[in-house]
Amino acid sequence: MPQTDHSSKLSRPELPSDKAVIDHLRASAADIVLPYFQSLTDAEIKTKTSPNDFVTIADEQCEAYLSAALVTLLPGSTVVGEEAVAADPSILERLNVGGDVWIIDPIDGTYNYAHDDPRFATIVALVRDGVVVAGYIHVPVTGQTYAARLGGGVWRNGERLRVAEPAPLGEMTAVLYVGKSRAPALYERIKALKGELGPRRFDRSAAFEHIAMLTGKAHYSIFTRLLPWDHAAGILMCTEAGGCYGYFDEGPSVDAWSPVNRDMPFLLAPDPATWWIIRQKLGEAVTEPG
Repeated sequence: MPQTDHSSKLSRPELPSDKAVIDHLRASAADIVLPYFQSLTDAEIKTKTSPNDFVTIADEQCEAYLSAALVTLLPGSTVVGEEAVAADPSILERLNVGGDVWIIDPIDGTYNYAHDDPRFATIVALVRDGVVVAGYIHVPVTGQTYAARLGGGVWRNGERLRVAEPAPLGEMTAVLYVGKSRAPALYERIKALKGELGPRRFDRSAAFEHIAMLTGKAHYSIFTRLLPWDHAAGILMCTEAGGCYGYFDEGPSVDAWSPVNRDMPFLLAPDPATWWIIRQKLGEAVTEPG
């Protein structure tokens, strides 16, 4: 984790209000994201790292708008945006030098967005001195906004949320983003346990999978790739809603999460006891890099 300069913290501005951030999320949805939805031309959709890794003109315009707006809300802050990093990977280093850093995913679920599927959202997180201290998920189609502050719980339009109660392993709904090429042993282990792990869900959107945990539609999630714009807000929300997280080679934690670049499967669960039940069921062979 970056070293904290305690002397500089004394003069650092207060965090912006949730309302101020959410106002910008709603503005970007109303003015940029929704007008393009179901109206994109072929020329306004491009691919990045693979044929299914899409970026649209709305992603680019939304990120540009939020980057300028959020830095204005918090003087001295910087931005790590998904599309900016795609153009210049060195921007990720901003997460390693302390200070205030906004993480922006302008449209999470771009595949869905480009295919006229309403399961997409805008995700914003704020990192202060290496720790995620605030997170927001805004769903443009429904207008619902999920917001969390470190130590302050997670809320949806004024309603406080909690993760689902633990249940027997075979009755818990799982979110499993485990690629065969990224984590072959874990992939094969999950495949072998198909009859024991209960139902699964797959939305093609990290935001929607995190929302599923906050609303009782899913009990636990496994990811083998932790891109900060996909997960910084969602991990904060999980812990603020009573859940826990942990890399497979470490163990469960309820502490504030620091965005780090680790190639290791990651598990979110409703409580530490459930985390260990799932982890032990999957076995030791799955601690390979993701």
